[in-house]
Amino acid sequence: MRGCYAYTGSARSKSGFSRIRRHINVAKGINKTRHWHIDYLLPGATLKAIVTTNTEKDLECQISNQIKTTTTSIKNFGSTDCTCTSHLQYHSNFHCLLKYTLDAYITHADNIDLYLLK
Repeated sequence: MRGCYAYTGSARSKSGFSRIRRHINVAKGINKTRHWHIDYLLPGATLKAIVTTNTEKDLECQISNQIKTTTTSIKNFGSTDCTCTSHLQYHSNFHCLLKYTLDAYITHADNIDLYLLK
């Protein structure tokens, strides 16, 4: 389904930003290795924004569950290690989806960084 998607994942280690860089390279076609659910979606996607928080807390499910209250969940995507319905949310409008995503991060995280991509 064409539209805008927000994927909530965690990388709570020193290599967390390396994982994000790796996902960007999968989206660009530089890295062909598929390991996580999101890796199978990225090759057909255009990344528009990345939102991160630097925390020791496990916020992935809380953030995803808040985003899903205003979006459509893609069932069983990225949530095989928890009880969430999904960690991939769909909305037809990018700006609305970004607002809902930022609202969720602001609610649950002590700090956030937003990276807008070209």
